[in-house]
Amino acid sequence: MEKRRIASLDAEISLLGFGLMRLPVVDEDTAKIDYPKAQAMVDRAYKAGVNYFDTGWTYHGNMSEPFAGDTLSKYPRESYYLATKMPTWEKFESEDDMEKIFNKQLENCKTTYFDFYLVHGINEDRLGILQNWIYDFLCKKKAEGAIKRLGFSFHCKPATMEEVVKKYKWDFAMIQLNYLDWEIASAGKLYEILTENNIPVIIMEPIKGGTLTRLLYNDMLNVLKKADPDASPASWALRFPASLPNVATVISGMSELEHVEDNCRTFQNFKTLSAEEYKVLEEAAAVYRKSGSIPCTECLYCIDCPAGVDIPRILLLYNHHLINKISINFLNQYRTLKKSTQAHNCIECGYCEKRCPQKIEIMRYMKEAAEIKP
Repeated sequence: MEKRRIASLDAEISLLGFGLMRLPVVDEDTAKIDYPKAQAMVDRAYKAGVNYFDTGWTYHGNMSEPFAGDTLSKYPRESYYLATKMPTWEKFESEDDMEKIFNKQLENCKTTYFDFYLVHGINEDRLGILQNWIYDFLCKKKAEGAIKRLGFSFHCKPATMEEVVKKYKWDFAMIQLNYLDWEIASAGKLYEILTENNIPVIIMEPIKGGTLTRLLYNDMLNVLKKADPDASPASWALRFPASLPNVATVISGMSELEHVEDNCRTFQNFKTLSAEEYKVLEEAAAVYRKSGSIPCTECLYCIDCPAGVDIPRILLLYNHHLINKISINFLNQYRTLKKSTQAHNCIECGYCEKRCPQKIEIMRYMKEAAEIKP
């Protein structure tokens, strides 16, 4: 397994990281992790040399951290790096509120410290809470040794990133970066800002929530297959951020054992992209953008819809429709959803859009999906 020694972090990290956010589940219930399957995946990754595991307070209905604790605690604590995050959307009224969450996270993960700890999802709207509460609290935890390295995950524009890195001292940062978002979502600019400020980068959404594998259509797939018939779409996507020199690790949210196997193959005898391969991805991205697809990564931050709408599933189906333009195919799958979770139940309250890191016009797409006819 390819590893990178990051001097400023005093760490040698596997270039492939395991995101514990999209684990296999039972009965399509995100809070019911399929332990036997998920444990087999983590065990396989660990044995292949993956040593960075990323979880979060809200992942899998607050069950990802306990899964991390149950699964990783059988291994020597010093043999892996564990990362989790402080949720910025909680209503903190005092430092005690953060203390309770942090202590619960330690308990969940069956550990006494976190190797990497992040302020979760910094954006323009959350700068106030960062200044007023979270940063000082987490710096105190770092001084106490409960946090080894302090960073943040980011979903916002470059100007806000500039402000965050100038006002505060960080050990690392996590950004969404893939070959589609390099330009259209300013991911390239965010990477440059962090690199210029000597902040190591951890990558999330390198496959754009599976979009760069699951939603590939023939024209785009043909571009990749023509260049390398044996390479999987996921390997192309992962190699793009992993080829950047200031990247410490690339987090992949794997859902099946075959994902683990394929990704591990990519990072064994890893090869950075060549100039010709960059051109291939530029061509593939250009083809994909013509589809007008929705930039949903299935992060599931929108799943607590007050009206009960199954937003992630509907966006996934509607994305297929935007690419394939076959109404009956969309409707055949859409009608398998419970009527109470279908798009026509949207009350346009805006709750989902406020939580969406990708700033997707969810209410608009719900209306469009509900109006599709045979």
